[in-house]
Order: sequence, then C-alpha cells, then structure tokens
Amino acid sequence: MLYLLVRHLEPWLSEQGLYGFVRPLTYPEFRAVAAILLACLIVLVLGKPIIRWLMKRKIGDAAQFDHDELNKLMEGKTHTPTMGGVLICGSIAVSILLLADITSFYVQMGLLCLVWLAVLGGIDDWLKLNVKVDENGNKVSRDGLHSWEKLLFQLGLAVVLGIFIHHYGQHALSIDFDHMSRMSHSLTVPLAKTWQFDPSARRFVPSDDLIVLGTVAFVFIAVVVITGSSNAVNLTDGMDGLAGGIVAVCAFAFMLLALIAGREETAKFLLVPYIPVSDELAIVAGAMFGACVGFLWFNCHPAQVFMGDTGSLPLGGLLGYIAVVTRQEFLLLIIGGVLVMNVVSVVLQVGSFKLTGKRIFRCAPIHHHFNLGGWTETQVVTRFWLITVVLAALALATLKLR
Repeated sequence: MLYLLVRHLEPWLSEQGLYGFVRPLTYPEFRAVAAILLACLIVLVLGKPIIRWLMKRKIGDAAQFDHDELNKLMEGKTHTPTMGGVLICGSIAVSILLLADITSFYVQMGLLCLVWLAVLGGIDDWLKLNVKVDENGNKVSRDGLHSWEKLLFQLGLAVVLGIFIHHYGQHALSIDFDHMSRMSHSLTVPLAKTWQFDPSARRFVPSDDLIVLGTVAFVFIAVVVITGSSNAVNLTDGMDGLAGGIVAVCAFAFMLLALIAGREETAKFLLVPYIPVSDELAIVAGAMFGACVGFLWFNCHPAQVFMGDTGSLPLGGLLGYIAVVTRQEFLLLIIGGVLVMNVVSVVLQVGSFKLTGKRIFRCAPIHHHFNLGGWTETQVVTRFWLITVVLAALALATLKLR
C-alpha cells in the first residue's frame, strides 16, 4: 500500500520537494529490509499478548510421540501454547500488504499461498487441540486432519499456483515472448549456464542448452516443490527454534535470489533466469525472515510458544513458491538440505520398518535421532542452524560457478 501510495502521489510529492524522502520506498531492496524490520517488530510487540491469549484459551501442545524415551525428553513441553503460527503469518501478511506492490501477480499468489496453508494448518491444529475422550479413554472426536486430507489441499493449491505461474510467464510477460517464456519456464540446474554471450550481437542471450519445460512438467515440478517444502518444514518443527531458525536462513537466501532474478542486468551477470517483477517477492521473503527471527525470541529453548501447523505449513509452502517463481528449485534442495534430510529420514524409517520390521534411526525425523543419541536439544538445533547457513552460502556461491 505504501509503495502504491508513493507512486500515486509522486507528482505532488515532487512539486513539494518531498519525493526524495520517500523515494527509497520505490526500491525493492529497501522495502525488503523494511519488511524484515516490520515483521520482526510486529511479532516482538504482539508476542506476549498472543501467548497469554493462547494460554487463557488452553491452546497447549500435548507433546506425545510414539517413543517412550523421547516422551520423557519432551515431557517439559506439555501444555506449551501452540498455534503461534497466527503471529508469524499475521506479521508476514501485514508486512506484505504495507510494503509490497500488491498489484503484482506474484505477490497476490504469494498471499494466496500464505492464507490457504495457514487456514489448513489452523484447522488441523484446532482439531488436535479439541479431541474429546469418552469414559474409557477412547477418542470420540477427530485428532486433527487425516494425512490424505492435508495432502489433498496442499496438492490442490500447488496445482493452481503451478498453472497460474506457467500461464503468467507465457502470456503476461510477452514483451519478448521467446525470451521471457524460455526463462520463466526453464529448469535451472546448478553449475549450468542460463545465458550465453552472442559475439555477433555483442550481448547476452538465453543459452541454447536451456532446458525449457512444458506445461505438464512445469506444474508437476511446482507441485512436488511446494507440497514437499510445506511438509518438510512441518516435519522439522519438532524442537524449540529448529524450524524457525532454518526457515529464517532459507528465507534470507531467497530474498537475495528474488532480487537477483528480478533485475535483468544482475541475472545476466550471474547467468541465472531473469523473471521480470519477481523482485517483489524479496519483500515476501524478507517478511518471512523478520517474522521467524522475531518468533525465535519466544520459541528458543525453553519455548514459550510453538508455531504448530498454522506456521510450519505456510512457511514451507512460501519457500517452495518463491523457488518455483525464481526457477531455483534445485537451490532450494541445497539451501534447505536439513529439511530434505528430515524428509528422507522419515521415508527411510517408514520404508525400512514396513519391509524388514527394523528401524534405521532411533527415531525419525532425524533431529530426534541425534537427540536420543546424546546431543542436547540446544546442540541439535544450533548445529542444524549452522549446517543451513553453510549450505545457503554454498548454494549462493554456485551462482557464479558456471
């Protein structure tokens, strides 16, 4: 809103000699940093009142696992308020509405992703917290949404986003149809060039080796990335500050990637796809970073509040969405390596137990494996944060190693 207001009042502000004071709001870089500060401030200011409200409503986590030893380690978390994701998502939404160009298609789809998955996660959390038990101790009401129900809504959202992103890249960005459609539909592989220099024209042109995806392939990848990322963050949200810290690092990395992808000269210099106006997603990523940093103030060990599915599902979904728009799905796999590791550990654990009756890890996701192996919760969280920082630096370094 502020961006549109400044653009609307630009002639009047220039006449009054005031435009220079508000001009920074026209730059995505400035608004991305402002979104970090605003989202963080909102969480810090509203954190305590919302935690008290959640406690008053008795919205607390039961912290129950199918592992006796793990339950003993986690027994101190029982009744800690959950659904703190409303604080995260609310601050992200307010920051986007105030600082981003809300007429941008990519920003609108980002808000759709945020609201859709926040509502889905909120319903799941609410059902879990309102389980009714009969006199014999048997559950007589639903204990959250079924896995297939959550997956159905996640897949539905991902299909919609995938189709709309593909369509937008094919038609709305038709200033130079061949150029834009090839870039916005490309499959960006690390260490492979997206651009090449044409000596005859003395300028950079899209590479002949660029892999351009058809509609079906594009939507399929979008579905896998958005749904997978959403569930990966959800699985990782099992220790104080773990998911919040990892998502913060990932969001900061994708804030930089969105700024790079949205500027043609920068994209050419680093040989990555140029996606016009995708730099507005830097404000979305910046808001995510700020919200997660602010939330860590209350979520660090010992946690005063958990984000729940209300926070983890939309945070992961937004990361996947930004990766799809900027055509950096492979970099998400690298930057979010800890998230991938958690998903793989669950798949291996379940597969091994069903096939052989034996478990590979002490407990899955893998962060619980290390916790049960002797690492304290703080050690697991801190070391996984550090791994994510290193992976993010490695991923960003590959931009120039082509």
